[in-house]
Amino acid sequence: MAAHTSPSSARINFKDVIINPANLKCSSLPLFSLRNQYSINFHLSWLGFFTAFLSWFAFAPLIPDVIKEDLQLTSAQVGNSNVVSLCATLVVRAVAGTLVDRFGPRKVMVGLLILGAIPSGLAGTVHTANGLYIIRFFIGILGGTFVTCQAWTTAFFDKNVVGTANALAGGWGNAGGGFTFIIMIALYNALLSDGLTPHVAWRAAFAVVPVPFLLTVAIAILVFGTDHPAGKWSDRHKAVMHKVSEVEMDRTIEEKAISSGGEDLEKKDPSADVQVTVGPAENSNLVSALDYAVSEPVTWRLAFRVITSPLTWLPALGYLTTFGYELAIDANLANVLLALYKSPTFGLTQAGYLASIFGFLNVVTRPAGKGGYFGDLVYKKFGVPGKKYLMIFFGIAQGLLSLGLGFYIDSYQRPPLAVVIVLIILFATMNEAANGVNFSLVPHCNPCEYLTFTESSHIH
Repeated sequence: MAAHTSPSSARINFKDVIINPANLKCSSLPLFSLRNQYSINFHLSWLGFFTAFLSWFAFAPLIPDVIKEDLQLTSAQVGNSNVVSLCATLVVRAVAGTLVDRFGPRKVMVGLLILGAIPSGLAGTVHTANGLYIIRFFIGILGGTFVTCQAWTTAFFDKNVVGTANALAGGWGNAGGGFTFIIMIALYNALLSDGLTPHVAWRAAFAVVPVPFLLTVAIAILVFGTDHPAGKWSDRHKAVMHKVSEVEMDRTIEEKAISSGGEDLEKKDPSADVQVTVGPAENSNLVSALDYAVSEPVTWRLAFRVITSPLTWLPALGYLTTFGYELAIDANLANVLLALYKSPTFGLTQAGYLASIFGFLNVVTRPAGKGGYFGDLVYKKFGVPGKKYLMIFFGIAQGLLSLGLGFYIDSYQRPPLAVVIVLIILFATMNEAANGVNFSLVPHCNPCEYLTFTESSHIH
């Protein structure tokens, strides 16, 4: 049986389920169990975002060479299609925030995944540049899953771990942008080996991967996910200062523990190797707005207050320069590498695999390496200002390294590939860490009034 870990511990507990009775949120991050709703919903949140990202950027690995040649596109048209693919999410994210407030993040994510599967399935019908623009625009609907992913984890995890939870879910989800390069290129090459022509192979690839993935994950979320620790999304207000008995804890044990000084409570389920601990509610004094924050219905008055508040647009600017920057890199890096190094020994496959490094780094750099985890550690010692200054530090480092890479490439007709990859890894690390800290900062932005609307305002 796992050892006790208090919610106030300096280290994050990644095994046990520790519940804050004030709001029913989890004060630990039990990643390695699927026998509780917190773990299940966490993994479904990032998996939904991962699948959406994989499908959203499925064109990126193939468009620099195969699709460009098949549709006879110019470089300008390729660039325009990359821009168009990001445009739909500007509208969808704003709408998604409002829908989440009404229906909850789980149901909205399911809807977005199913809607995104439709244009993904129609990708093979494209024959002109205009058709490509239309399809990529509507596939951009999948970008709205960021809002549902972050709102979902914020609803289930308490303030001491919400930064790590958000950054892990966001980072692992964004890693889909790296995996899509490996999957789509490998699948395309396999279809060519089976005798398909390039014209047919890239079209078939979209039917084989994005559509089944999107629909399967959508069904899994609908079947296995839950809306809120309190149960239904409409019951979320009941979670504030809920009686511990409503999370199936023994009332007698609770009262005895609180009266004896607020010792941790345990409930052991003999059929499961999971320890559930309920921490004391600190004499019912909620020490942070995040302890009792719930999403409220959006009104015009509230929307105006959100848009004009520095607590919305300052983190949004940070998001623009981190995640927005990353999306631009994901969409264009393979094209840039192919233009710089194309040769008989360096083609689409090599460019795609190298470009996937940027997305793969999200698995480590954003959540555990620097972003959310460090954000939570800094929060314990310095509070919210600590997260703010950490994000500024990583953002400045990202900018300086990006400038360095640009000047280095411009100074050579054919810059050494190894040096370019090292510089890409360095600025990707800073970029994704800054984005991770941004994720951990957002839940503190006026959470009582407009948490989900604030998240949906963070469009690139």
